[in-house]
Amino acid sequence: MSAQQIVRLMNEEEQAVIRALQHAERRIAEVAERVAFSYKSGGRIVYVGAGTSGRTAAADAAEMPPTFGIPGNRFIALIAGGVDAFDHSIEDAEDDEIAAISEVNRLDLGANDTLIGIAASGKTPFVVAAVRHARAKGIWTCGIANTQPSPLLTEAELPIFLDTGPEVLTGSTRLKAATAQKLVLNRISTAAMVLCGKVVQNLMIDVKATNSKLRERCVRIVRELTTLTETEAVEMLERNAWDIRSVLQAVNEQSSVST
Repeated sequence: MSAQQIVRLMNEEEQAVIRALQHAERRIAEVAERVAFSYKSGGRIVYVGAGTSGRTAAADAAEMPPTFGIPGNRFIALIAGGVDAFDHSIEDAEDDEIAAISEVNRLDLGANDTLIGIAASGKTPFVVAAVRHARAKGIWTCGIANTQPSPLLTEAELPIFLDTGPEVLTGSTRLKAATAQKLVLNRISTAAMVLCGKVVQNLMIDVKATNSKLRERCVRIVRELTTLTETEAVEMLERNAWDIRSVLQAVNEQSSVST
């Protein structure tokens, strides 16, 4: 096959990803509602994965604080092999059930927490053990897998089957399976934060202005949601430590007084 034929084949196969997400839409929404409940109740959301699934989960968790202005300990990723597995493969770590149980115990999870296990095969021992142990301790669990039937979908309180089918390269789950996992976590975490009031219209009002690009975004958001000029928006943001929510509240209060 030529390079273009390979790319075309992969593009055609990727259509299965969206179909899988559409088929699982109701269950994905249920998980988003549970994650929102956990967050509003002061709980934590814990992703568990190995290899590509673990790195995908870690990326989603890492992006939550800057995107939605939340503390870094509210979305957590447990990856087989620990931090060393983030930048290179540690294949045998996914078989360590004891390590998974130890990690769950270390977090001392409570009734308001949620644990989501992700594994394309649905049988990764590290992930299955974490979900099984968490559920036994009374923690609400979800299992996301691209294979059915599988132990992960059996052990989890709410199973999500992503039917992406065989990979273009047999067994290379970094392709369609990983894409589907990335998208489902996007949907769960984003929908949950919208339900938690982190978004007005389609704007992220709790974004942290940690660099010039994000400060510019803060100004644009304030201008779009108020009648302030750019200069006024900058001045208000500077007075309120670049906190969009505080600026919106102050503008609303000023409007109420004037009327």
